[in-house]
Amino acid sequence: MTALAAAPGIDVMKQVNRQFVTGVTVVTTMDGETPRGLAVNAFSSISLDPATVMVCVQRTSSTHDCLFRAGHLAINILSTEQLDVVGVFAGKSDDKFRQVNWESGPFGSPLLAASSARVEAEIRERLQASTHTVFICRVVHADVAEWPPMVYSAGKFFDGGALAPLG
Repeated sequence: MTALAAAPGIDVMKQVNRQFVTGVTVVTTMDGETPRGLAVNAFSSISLDPATVMVCVQRTSSTHDCLFRAGHLAINILSTEQLDVVGVFAGKSDDKFRQVNWESGPFGSPLLAASSARVEAEIRERLQASTHTVFICRVVHADVAEWPPMVYSAGKFFDGGALAPLG
């Protein structure tokens, strides 16, 4: 019988994650009459039919509990026009929405102006995964704009529309 290898440490996992290029999103919801949101890079499509997506949110986030109680949320895929928006939603301000332009989606979730794409989704499942909650959501509204998406890698933001194709 062979011994199990030790799990990689946090520093190694940070280095691994820096090698992955990811989109930049802001996940939003309503907390009663108050809009709430946070920057999230753990977003993915699960299925096209039915349209299903997932986002992962750290349970210690100040936005987590209202997301956990919510029936709907929005995923705003940020564009290259929104570098300032990342800072707003990565911060701890209580009134982030005062600093950005937004509108209510068909199901009430805040949709940020100038996003590359916006999805409003019904939360179907909430799965506990270590320090995070994975929200599995059925898409109920989506729109796409002409602005190229912002991407993130190794601690820096890039123009996702300027990527060069391989091959």
